[in-house]
Amino acid sequence: MESQMSRPGHLTAHQTAQLLGVGLAGLRSIVHRGQLTRSGGTPRQPWYAAKDVAALAAQRATRASA
Repeated sequence: MESQMSRPGHLTAHQTAQLLGVGLAGLRSIVHRGQLTRSGGTPRQPWYAAKDVAALAAQRATRASA
């Protein structure tokens, strides 16, 4: 189970996946394609910068509405 603790301004993988509307496999795919980069944590429990996640979510929402 993933730890719920992260640095201020960062999100866990589970939180990030939920905000982007994807599963963990989808999140790994997004990271692999270079659309989002890890900003801390461990290889098994990465953190993502909240501002980067918000920007990607906005970009995906704009693309979905177009």
